[in-house]
Amino acid sequence: MIEELNMVIRRAEWPDVGDLVVATVKRIVDYGAYVHLDEYGKEGLLHISEISSSWVRNIRDYVREGQKVVLKVLRVNPEKGHVDLSLRRVTKRERIEKLYQWKRERRAESLFRSAAEKLGLTSEELYEKAGKIIEEKFGGLYEGLEKAIRDGADALVKVGIPKDIASTLEEIAKEKIRVSMVKIRGTFELQCYKPNGVNIIKNALLSAKKILKDSNAQVRLYVVAPPRYSIEVLAEDYKKAEQILEKAKETVLDNITKLGGYGSFKREK
Repeated sequence: MIEELNMVIRRAEWPDVGDLVVATVKRIVDYGAYVHLDEYGKEGLLHISEISSSWVRNIRDYVREGQKVVLKVLRVNPEKGHVDLSLRRVTKRERIEKLYQWKRERRAESLFRSAAEKLGLTSEELYEKAGKIIEEKFGGLYEGLEKAIRDGADALVKVGIPKDIASTLEEIAKEKIRVSMVKIRGTFELQCYKPNGVNIIKNALLSAKKILKDSNAQVRLYVVAPPRYSIEVLAEDYKKAEQILEKAKETVLDNITKLGGYGSFKREK
């Protein structure tokens, strides 16, 4: 049943070049490591030259059998069944975000299996009746389940999901999911030499909060040490957090410039 749902949801048989994938290290050899691509059921090769930017004396200092790793896809050859991967080209931030999203997807698939059993449907039938719609309307299964928790089954019914299915998904989601927030941050450097420069900087920073009227996110602003000011965004997921932080950055920098000051922004990893 687990494999059934995974295969239904994953429409692509192979990853694309540039994709980040979650993999399990299966076998280490002199020239690298063979891994199992957890999301695709394929084998890939992590060559020793793609493990680290520095010289690798012992591969097991970096990866070991059974370890979950996030890798970047370099080349895909379906005819030969080859997938070449890289560890050194994955940033810490990319690794954290990919693992976070992967765990959410696995959790959502598990809850969909429970819902299918309760409804007397196969996982494939439930995905056809509800999963596809949820992915299209909310961006992912987990996001749709969170929506059901926040706004009730009606939020799913409104996008075309049958009421009995929507109610079951809401019930299971509320039992099993604790809605959490992710946090990202950055730092502004803002200066203004006008007589009222302090107020100008303050108003520019506060303008960032005005973009959150229709979201469930939070923005926190605090002084590091003038002219440095930190901003934290707490949101439902990394994608939304990044969108809000980007908009907040543009808003603050536009406002400080219009009011006669100037500034810059650095995203913290």
